[in-house]
Amino acid sequence: MKVRFILLGFSFLVFSFFAIQANAQTSNSEVYTGTIVSYGSGFDTRTRTATFNLNINGQTADQQAQRFLNVLQENGQDRLLREIDNQDLGRFSVGARIGVPINVVRESIIDGKRRIFIVFRRTVHFAELRGGYRSVDYPFGVIELFIDPETGKGEGTYIAAAKIRWERADRNNQQAIEIENFATYPARLLGVSLRNRGRAK
Repeated sequence: MKVRFILLGFSFLVFSFFAIQANAQTSNSEVYTGTIVSYGSGFDTRTRTATFNLNINGQTADQQAQRFLNVLQENGQDRLLREIDNQDLGRFSVGARIGVPINVVRESIIDGKRRIFIVFRRTVHFAELRGGYRSVDYPFGVIELFIDPETGKGEGTYIAAAKIRWERADRNNQQAIEIENFATYPARLLGVSLRNRGRAK
C-alpha cells in the first residue's frame, strides 16, 4: 500500500521544501550516525533495524534550489532527477553497503532545532528493472533530520523510495510539493548523533 504523506517533512509548501531559507554553502563537513528502523507492510510485517552513516560536505544554495523547484514544476520528477545528478554534497550509506551521493541539502531552524532536509537518487536494483516493478517510479531517497544544535543529537525520518511531484495543495489554491512513499510508512532514524565536524574538502 502506498501512502501520500501530508505531514511536516513529507508534503511541503513551496517555501518549506527546496526554497526554504538555508545557510550559506557550509564550510564544514559533518558526519552523522544512527539507527534506521524500517516497518514492514503487506505480507512481510517484520520490523528491521540497521545502522547508517551520513556525511554532509555542503548545502544547496537558494538560487540552485529555486532552479530545481522550477524544473520540477515545468518538467516533472524525471527531469529533476537528471538536474540534481551532478550535485555531490556528501554520502549516505546503510550498514556495510557502499554509500550513494546526496544531491540536495537544505537547512532551516524549527523550534530551536536544525532541520536538515536531503534528497538523492536512490539505487534502483536490477531485479526492479527486470521485473518491471512499480518501485522504479520512486527514484528518490529522502531524509529529514531534526538536530539539537547544542548536543548534536536528534532523530528523523527516511523514505527509501520516493516519488516527488508538484501539486495544488489546499483550498487556498496554494502550490505544494508532494512526496509519496512507496512503502506504507517511512523509516525512523533514531539515536542520531553528530560524530565529528571538520573542514570540507
